[in-house]
Amino acid sequence: MKAALGQLQIHWEDKEANLKKAEAYLELLSEKKTDLFLLPEMSLTGFSMHTERIKEKREETVERMQRLAEKYQVAIGAGWVKDAGALCENHYSIVAPEGRILDYTKLHPFRFGGEAEHFQGGNALPVCDFGGFCVGVQICYDLRFPEPFQILSKKADLILVPANWPAARSGHWKSLLKARAIENMVYVAGINCAGEMGKLFYSGDSRLYAPDGTKLKKETARLPGCGTGERVMIYDLQNDVHSYRECFPVKEDRRERLYQKLQEETWDYERKE
Repeated sequence: MKAALGQLQIHWEDKEANLKKAEAYLELLSEKKTDLFLLPEMSLTGFSMHTERIKEKREETVERMQRLAEKYQVAIGAGWVKDAGALCENHYSIVAPEGRILDYTKLHPFRFGGEAEHFQGGNALPVCDFGGFCVGVQICYDLRFPEPFQILSKKADLILVPANWPAARSGHWKSLLKARAIENMVYVAGINCAGEMGKLFYSGDSRLYAPDGTKLKKETARLPGCGTGERVMIYDLQNDVHSYRECFPVKEDRRERLYQKLQEETWDYERKE
C-alpha cells in the first residue's frame, strides 16, 4: 500500500481554501499512484473551538471528500466536527472511492485547550480493512492514553494519529508515537499540521513508525509556493506485523486478567480510604 501523510498548513476556519488545497495535493499525488491520502485533525478548519461556525449536521466534509475519492480513485482520511446537540464531536473519517469505510470519534477531548467545554468524547474503537492492513484511528490528545492503543492492536496493524499538535510539545509527540508503535507492535502514522494557525505554531513532525520503532523513510512532494513545513510524505508499506510478532512474541506475555484484577483492587483500596 502507498500511503501519503498530508502535513498541511491549514487556513484557519476556511473550509473552501483547505478543500482547494487538499484537491491540489490529490492532483499531485495522482502521478504517484497513491492508495491512501491522510489529512490532519479538523482538516478543513484547524483546531477551533468556534463550534457554531464549523460544526456540521449533514456531514458536508465527508460528502465532499467522497466526491474527491471517487474522482481521484484514492481513499482519503479527513477530520471534521459533528453537531451532536449541546456538545459537538471531533470526528475522523476514511472514505474510499466506493464509500465511507471508517468513522471515529475522539475519545479524549483536550481539557487543557478548552476542547472539553465544547466537545464530548466518543466511546468506540472502529477498525477497517484497507490495502492489506487493518486500520484504526486515535486523534491527537488520544495519543497520551495507552489503553485504547492496546485494545486496537488486537486487530489493527496500522494506527493513524491525525493531529493539530503544537511545536511547544513536539518532543512528546515524537516520543509517544514511537512508544505506541513499539509497545503495541503495530505501524503508527502521525499526521500533523504545519505553520502558524490560531495563535499557535505547528512544527509538523509527521512520521510513520514500524512495529519495532524504526522511523520509516519516505518520498516527499510539495506544491509550489506552499507554506513553511508543508509537504506530503509518501510511504510504501508492506504488512509484516504478524511475522514480526511471531519472531518477537511480546504480546503473548501480557497478563490482562491480572492487570484488571490489580486495577479493581486499587479501586477497592481507594474506596476504603
